[in-house]
Amino acid sequence: MWPNRRLCDLLKIEHPIIQAPMAGSATPELAAAVSNAGGLGSLGCASMLPDGLRNAARQMRALTVCPFNLNFFVFPRPDTGDAVLTRVIDRLRPYYEELSLDQPSRRLPPVGPGFDEEKLELLLEIRPPVVSFHFGIPDAAAVGRLKQAGIAIIGTATNVAEAHKLAGGGADAVIAQGWEAGGHRGSHAPNGPGDGVGTMALVPQVVDAVELPVIAAGGIADGRGIAAAFALGASGVQIGTGFLSCDEAGTDATRRALIRTATDMDTMVTDVFTGRAARARRTRYALEMEESRGPLPDFPQMVALSAPLSNAKEDFAFHLYGQAAALNRELPAGQLVRTLVAETSEVFDALSTGKTTPA
Repeated sequence: MWPNRRLCDLLKIEHPIIQAPMAGSATPELAAAVSNAGGLGSLGCASMLPDGLRNAARQMRALTVCPFNLNFFVFPRPDTGDAVLTRVIDRLRPYYEELSLDQPSRRLPPVGPGFDEEKLELLLEIRPPVVSFHFGIPDAAAVGRLKQAGIAIIGTATNVAEAHKLAGGGADAVIAQGWEAGGHRGSHAPNGPGDGVGTMALVPQVVDAVELPVIAAGGIADGRGIAAAFALGASGVQIGTGFLSCDEAGTDATRRALIRTATDMDTMVTDVFTGRAARARRTRYALEMEESRGPLPDFPQMVALSAPLSNAKEDFAFHLYGQAAALNRELPAGQLVRTLVAETSEVFDALSTGKTTPA
């Protein structure tokens, strides 16, 4: 039924539907259920230690014989200056005092870089069918070694220039991530919360810019959105928020409840939680911090300062989801994939026959 099978053929999947990696929410059970239903299940592996990564891969192979995707972040080692750290701590201190927390620590954790030689060697050992990257793409030598091992490479772009960089860097497919998407923006360099291109505008421009299969992401939650993505020239879609309500997802009870009553205006894009722009639920903390913007500790070191606040009170919590959350269905993941495929088929049929598109 798919009018464009480039992504299906590349990834050896039945349906061009990718479940977004969503570190912490995408479990092996969720990813395997999506893969078993003919899509591509994904796991966010950016913060996994070697043994955790090996274990995750073993779990996936025990749960499915179908292709799956492991996702990593590409970012340099953080280098937060003392002046930036002092200013942010001074800004956050009243919140810490309000919540009766200990004073913010000046000892930021040593982290990064996001993708290094150790992770590369682990992937060459594990050999997952697909690896995807957020915030950029590793150097050509690393990408070449992964591809030589038979691993398909996907990268995220939030604008046309980034899509060109991915194509030139050896990616096999490009995710065009629109402004509507929940979670961290996949921009290759930190940018402002107000910078972004919507899915409807971004996808056709990326399709025109690169010869690779393009995967539409952001605000896609049902068959209407999937059909629209194909009309824009995409070869497939990536859905994140839509899978957060699935039985197998690791979504906490509070966020499940928020999504259950979500509206299109629930979220905002902010960098005050991690140091990089992410779409999350509007909170008092995010709104007030946006009113007095200034430099923040480098990603992901800002988490060390915001997490105590997020864990202490709902007004400070970091709940990631996108603008289409109100369209979520609470279904097992395999059933959701089958429902999305059926809905898309109905839209395609309605458009080809001139009938009213199903609501």
